[in-house]
Amino acid sequence: MNDAAIALYRSPPAGAASLAVTGFGRQRVATRIDNRRLPTHAVVLVEKGSGMLRTEIAGTVEVTGPALFWLPAGTPHGYGPHPGESWQERWALFTGTFADEWIRQRLIDEAAPLVPLENLREMQHLFASLHTEFAEDNSLGLAASAATLHRIVVETARQAARVAETRKTDAVIEEVMEALQQRAFHPVDMAALAREFGLSPATLRRRFAAATGLSPKAFQLRLRIDHAKQLLTTSALTIDAISLATGIDDAFYFSRLFQDRERCSPSEFRRRHRRA
Repeated sequence: MNDAAIALYRSPPAGAASLAVTGFGRQRVATRIDNRRLPTHAVVLVEKGSGMLRTEIAGTVEVTGPALFWLPAGTPHGYGPHPGESWQERWALFTGTFADEWIRQRLIDEAAPLVPLENLREMQHLFASLHTEFAEDNSLGLAASAATLHRIVVETARQAARVAETRKTDAVIEEVMEALQQRAFHPVDMAALAREFGLSPATLRRRFAAATGLSPKAFQLRLRIDHAKQLLTTSALTIDAISLATGIDDAFYFSRLFQDRERCSPSEFRRRHRRA
């Protein structure tokens, strides 16, 4: 990709416009902007690099590309890469009643202006289209660039929603993991556990596996076998007693599970690893 700096500006249309793009740029930034206000709205796409963003409402937040942030008109702000570093950014300026409506609907959230991006390529494609259309400098190109900006707003809102859902899912799965750790050596009804956290059994299995690489049952078994290994190497308990201590009533079944996981019997594991 050609990384040469670009900065294009157009005068806003006469009269009240529903939406108009008034500027577009692309550049590598090595210094911070501080204590600035813009007369129009702005969007900044950070493709690579890290730094900070500060606004009066959101405070100071860490920026790690790929990410995008909004700067509503008149918002005091500062942003830029960390000292001694740089980042690659694209930006656009825009105005109009549509932008005010996006803020009202919180598609642009002044309290959370930064959106981490999970699909940079799609956003790069939209910004490239915006550049091409805006550079035409005619009524058709300006109308097309406004339409593309609308798509950027919608795509950003979608990615923000997906990121929020992923974080919510991660938080729930962490709670499930904690519950399984607390109940590791007791019988656990996985269907009841799923209901406890507001999930279906299938959804619990899918999300748990996505987060840990294991099913909930396999995770519980790993906890049991790890505890058994500790007891085998640090105590003189019999295999039957260790089986019961890990929540498995049948010592033969316990030994078979242990063999499948560790590729040796509990007794052999004890001989190999028993502390002197």
